[in-house]
Amino acid sequence: MFFAHSVEGSPEEKWQLLAEHLSTVSRLAGDFARPFGRADLAAAAGLLHDLGKYTNQFQSRLKGSAESVDHSTWGAKVAIERYPGLVGNLLAYTIAGHHAGLANGAGEGRRTTLQDRLSSQLPELLAAWKDEISLPQELLPPVEFATQGADRFQFRLAFLVRMLFSCLVDADFLDTEAFYAHVEGSDSPRRLVTELPSLTQLQAALDVHMAGFKPDSSIGKIRADILRHVREQAMCSPGLFSLTVPTGGGKTLASLAFALDHAIRHGQQRVIFVIPFTSIVEQNAAVFRRALGEWGYKAVLEHHSAFSDDLTQSKESREKTRLAMENWDSPIVVTTAVQFFESLFADRPSRCRKLHNIANSVIVLDEAQTMPLGVLRPCVAALDELARNYRSSVVLCTATQPALLAPEFEGGLEDVRELAPDPAGLAVALERVTVKHAGTFDDATLTGHLRSNEQVLCIVNNRRHARALYQSIADLPGARHLTTLMCARHRSRVLAEAKADLAAGRPCRLVSTSLIEAGVDIAFPKVLRAEAGLDSIAQAAGRCNREGKWAVAESEVLIFANANDDWAPPPELAQFSAVAREVLRGHVEKPLHPKAIQDYFKALYWHKGSQALDAKNLMGIVKRSQRDSLPMDTLAAEFKMIDSAQMTVIVRLPGDLEVAAALDDLQYAESAGGVARLLQPYTVQVPKSVFKVLLEAHAIQAVRADKWGDQFMVLINQNLYDDSFGLGWESAGNLPIDLLVQ
Repeated sequence: MFFAHSVEGSPEEKWQLLAEHLSTVSRLAGDFARPFGRADLAAAAGLLHDLGKYTNQFQSRLKGSAESVDHSTWGAKVAIERYPGLVGNLLAYTIAGHHAGLANGAGEGRRTTLQDRLSSQLPELLAAWKDEISLPQELLPPVEFATQGADRFQFRLAFLVRMLFSCLVDADFLDTEAFYAHVEGSDSPRRLVTELPSLTQLQAALDVHMAGFKPDSSIGKIRADILRHVREQAMCSPGLFSLTVPTGGGKTLASLAFALDHAIRHGQQRVIFVIPFTSIVEQNAAVFRRALGEWGYKAVLEHHSAFSDDLTQSKESREKTRLAMENWDSPIVVTTAVQFFESLFADRPSRCRKLHNIANSVIVLDEAQTMPLGVLRPCVAALDELARNYRSSVVLCTATQPALLAPEFEGGLEDVRELAPDPAGLAVALERVTVKHAGTFDDATLTGHLRSNEQVLCIVNNRRHARALYQSIADLPGARHLTTLMCARHRSRVLAEAKADLAAGRPCRLVSTSLIEAGVDIAFPKVLRAEAGLDSIAQAAGRCNREGKWAVAESEVLIFANANDDWAPPPELAQFSAVAREVLRGHVEKPLHPKAIQDYFKALYWHKGSQALDAKNLMGIVKRSQRDSLPMDTLAAEFKMIDSAQMTVIVRLPGDLEVAAALDDLQYAESAGGVARLLQPYTVQVPKSVFKVLLEAHAIQAVRADKWGDQFMVLINQNLYDDSFGLGWESAGNLPIDLLVQ
């Protein structure tokens, strides 16, 4: 008999038979790939993935031999022999990488290439495998790819490899974990995560929640009309959509309602919200949970990357949250753009497990205009691929729709259907502010505005400037400051205090970086905004007169240029500002009209140039490859949504019992997933250079370093965290002050 997995200290009759493992993984992988029409390919990969375990050397290893055995390459070799041509190559990448990760077909990379693996010396494959498993005689290649344009043929192949890889590794993980769970007499992880509400149940709960809203204002009636119209579009066939609604028009719940209605109508399996910032992930997830009533907590999964994957987990672990985060087996997933797009280009099993669950889903890309320009073309290509070949519906949801449509945008999206009723008309109907360019302001002028207006918001482009402005008005009533150097719980407290003051008519003077533009529901009668991109200006305007409380003419958004060179924005932001100035000259009367926004993005992309929209030339690299040299490893290594890696520091807020309890739990926890989520609101992201200085100054300390490594680093020098400014490090070491720049 041949075995797939052994159980230490148990007789062989309790071990998992290899044929049973291959058969189960084949069945699961085929089921996972069925929604996008590749069940036969995924099932074949499942049968072949552990073929190398049919060797004397591997069976000896299960019985205690210390010899290392490559058990993945034989399946890849047999795939190419049995299915010569395109199908064999696709399967070979998937099978060979199912433990170590996807490798390049040829050329330099971080791993041994597929071609080198296939030509390496392997232990003798015993013929018994032919008696225990039966391979299909023929597998059909994805012939439709050839009709969808030659420019992206290789891109589509690489994308399909990742999707098949996802089906295989998730099936392999689940069957292996289920076997060990059975040995231990406990529930399998799959059973744990499938006890979830259906989309139909969530739709009913949302309907109950929405029925409680009675539009009692002109804006409320417009929001109700938007919601009704958007839900009516759910009957449209799956594909690409846009939802273009001004800030404050109710996009969040309207997009959820559409997504549920559309998914149910077309048999799609889940709804995925892709959000640009971690802070909005938490905020929107909370909104969805409230709207979904009793099902909210079970249905909504948050997945972001403030904490790294829990690498200490053994494959036998059955912890529910960790599994759901790895494979997104939840009806509603709320995640970051970084997590979403980097997973779509990933190469590691733990990052790729979830990919097959993105297929046949509704994907709502919130604040679509925030996709980084350096990876814009690969991101657009991935969205197009999901809609074109994986039965997903993609919704570009924003007040400032980026100009991503073909033919104006090279490789742009086609057949995008607008869900909102008359975006241009909505821009007029929901116009609540007067936007003006007020010229150049020095700090004295800015301080004068802040002192002469009792309720005013000032948004600037870097943290040092925000700090300096706040210090100039700190003596005034209602003076407050917001920065990303504050943890989310701290920022939430500051915002709650500001909202209370605004509602009561008390003074409220808030100085902030651009973080307040990220979905924060707050309304000032006047907003000052340092020059920025037109999309940022529109977001700033969304924090002014949000509910139409004041007259439009009196609700000013004043754009200003900085006279002080010390506050100059980073080069890329300076370019956004320059393009916005150029476009605004032609749209003085209606600076936030959809036509102005469209002109802004077109001009921005033209100024940047096509090459800058794919800074690492990833589309060019994959286009030049062949089916046996797909750059799987290279794509994963080079695709980064954010260039500069950030490190996480946990802050103990004085008197906060939740963070104290969570840190205490972490001392004894066997699994970090649930505790990590509790700690998320108490984290601050810092550059690696700052993290190093804090570590060398003994200002931060690891919690249970023996178990978690440096994953949970807590600030122990409380003098470095200020109630007005958040985390500071000037006194912790010799660091340049410009690291405070946003």
